[in-house]
Amino acid sequence: MSTLESTVDKAASTVVPLHPLLARRWSSRAFDPDHEVTDEQLTALLEAARWAPSASNTQPWRFAVTRRGTTEHAMVLDTLAGGNQTWARDASALVVVAARTTGTDGAAQPWAVYDAGQAVAHLSVQAQAEGLAVHQMGGFDRDRLTTVLAAADVTPLVVVAVGLRDEPARLAEPFAQRETAERVRLSVGELLLPVRPQEGG
Repeated sequence: MSTLESTVDKAASTVVPLHPLLARRWSSRAFDPDHEVTDEQLTALLEAARWAPSASNTQPWRFAVTRRGTTEHAMVLDTLAGGNQTWARDASALVVVAARTTGTDGAAQPWAVYDAGQAVAHLSVQAQAEGLAVHQMGGFDRDRLTTVLAAADVTPLVVVAVGLRDEPARLAEPFAQRETAERVRLSVGELLLPVRPQEGG
């Protein structure tokens, strides 16, 4: 586990206790540029994603894993928005998450994006268990990233930075301030939707 948890404590403030893997997970931007993620750790993240639920067990998620220092990593990094590039370059790996939105029979898979999101959620919790930090990014050039992937039948959804959390001071502003800012969420009550009662019920 990162030694910075004692200096950057961003555990969620919850009304009931949560599992620590969930309560202590947050999206860091400060990554140790010297850290190297192991093959075993990357395999564990992908295994966690592999066992996520999906509609009719279609398993529409696909991943491209690139390590810092490789040509592939540089190609993926270059598709990111400029602000993301400034800190994501230090992550040990960049994982492209894509989805197959049509099946092998050509039929639409309407839940593919939702299912891929569940897979990434599993990946992020496993990363926390491995002592790693992840940050999911939607700021990238979709067309360029599509050309980087050696697959024509997938839709890129997100790029996930994976690495070891580092000191916020290594970041330029406004990112350094965001790293230590309080985490804010809507209350559970604000998330609940009313259900329309049946007439005559």
